[in-house]
Amino acid sequence: MAKVYDHAKHSYRFGFRMLTLGWSDGSTFLPVNSILLSSENEKNRINEAAHLDKRTVGYKRRQLSMTKGTQAMLELLKTAKSVSIPAKHVLFDSWFSSPSTLHAVKKIGYDVIGMVKKTPKMFFRYNGTDMSLPSIYKQSKKRRGRSRYLLSVIVEVIKDEESIPAKVVYVRNKNKRNEYLCIISTDITLDEDEIIRIYGKR
Repeated sequence: MAKVYDHAKHSYRFGFRMLTLGWSDGSTFLPVNSILLSSENEKNRINEAAHLDKRTVGYKRRQLSMTKGTQAMLELLKTAKSVSIPAKHVLFDSWFSSPSTLHAVKKIGYDVIGMVKKTPKMFFRYNGTDMSLPSIYKQSKKRRGRSRYLLSVIVEVIKDEESIPAKVVYVRNKNKRNEYLCIISTDITLDEDEIIRIYGKR
């Protein structure tokens, strides 16, 4: 057990965070694996077991629970891939959508469709220049009318000098009409409407 932050209540609580990996065909959701996340910070953990048999599965799960959520997510995906769960795309929100995570999921063998933060601190290579998503949006010509999306661009996701192509779709924020959201897909064969449709199933 650990002191963990509850993003819904905006306060700290004692307990665990649950990370669940599920499979979906668009209408059905089947949980296939999960992990209870404690805390990687030893000071936040309470009532730790003094002795554990390192040969057991329980020990391995306990060690995994004390890693970062992004690393735990990758381990769940590796397990799913090892047992040949049929899936083409991994969907997740902006909490997981960093260049390093996109590269890691791609190496496991899945494409990603996810929301990505509009932060000036995260860069993608666009037309040979490393730029933030807000900067790309600001300098690009937007679509007019009632289109489902405002802008679509192909970028390169760079990590340790390795590059993978991705498509970023800028969509209107239904809750705040003057703002936009960004969806990124490492499967650039999908058109914009399909990317929006698939992500909407998350």
